[in-house]
Amino acid sequence: MLLEALRADAGLAEWLKGLEGEGPPGVEAVLPGGDELADVLLDLTVAHEHINELVALRARLVADPEAMTLLARCVARFVRDMGEIGKGWEPPAFPESAGALGRCFHVYVFIAALPHVRAYHRERGIPEDVSRRTLADLGRHVAVHHRRAGTPGLLFPWWIALHFHGELFQLGRLQFQRARLGRRTGRAVADAGLDLGPGDPCLSLHITDFRGPLTPAACDRSLALARDFFARHFPDERYEVAVCHSWLLDPQLKRYLPAESNIVRFQDRFALVHQDGTPDDGVPVGFVFGDPELPLETLPRRNSVERAVVDHLRAGGHWYGGHGWFAV
Repeated sequence: MLLEALRADAGLAEWLKGLEGEGPPGVEAVLPGGDELADVLLDLTVAHEHINELVALRARLVADPEAMTLLARCVARFVRDMGEIGKGWEPPAFPESAGALGRCFHVYVFIAALPHVRAYHRERGIPEDVSRRTLADLGRHVAVHHRRAGTPGLLFPWWIALHFHGELFQLGRLQFQRARLGRRTGRAVADAGLDLGPGDPCLSLHITDFRGPLTPAACDRSLALARDFFARHFPDERYEVAVCHSWLLDPQLKRYLPAESNIVRFQDRFALVHQDGTPDDGVPVGFVFGDPELPLETLPRRNSVERAVVDHLRAGGHWYGGHGWFAV
């Protein structure tokens, strides 16, 4: 049973205890039936090849009273403080011992939370197309899991939680997360003369895969959409700067990519505040090739970005996360 596998893990056992007592009045966790579930999964862009397995796993889930109690508690915790920055739920990935139901459990949590998510979007006047494209990132992350593991599931359920908690929205090519300036970036923004500092609101930019090239025109369109979107739907919040925390801001990329490349032109939008001191080579390998654990000698060199990542690592170099900002 699912709960037995979770209780056997010390960290997850503590997490389970933290959910005890969750379930405020008015919060329901209802899973759609089989036919309806298939339609919901397709609306969330889950690939057709995974629908049958996820519908079958639903039957196993609803037949397990303890698992359904956990689902209800997770949904109740998840929708609590809906839309509040930094108050969302960060569900952990379950261990392999939890089996297929464990790796897909959070998919059902997000589906059961959908009525509450959509109600929040309606309350904020979020356009249907923005809501649909934002929540469809669930399907993309199921595809990311399949690309790496060969099965449906979610590698990083805490990340999708941002989408379903009203903290992150897909606006064109880029995703924009309602966030707050950190200590170093906030000080850099203040030093540049803006009336902002650590703890003030900012938009954190994220670049997804499976969405085509990161062209300057696509970025410009996304930024224009974001300016209008947040002013219209979050008028009580002040968003004057965008930040990014990514290996794509590592200045070493300019040694390998031409100045007119999409990545370099994206970098040039930002004032770099600092770089991480610890290398994280698995991030670019995972982002570019789909799996951070792939052996270096097996990585292909089919385009300029693949060649940059691979050649740098084969030469003994490392990749580092960069942190930057610009005024929007």
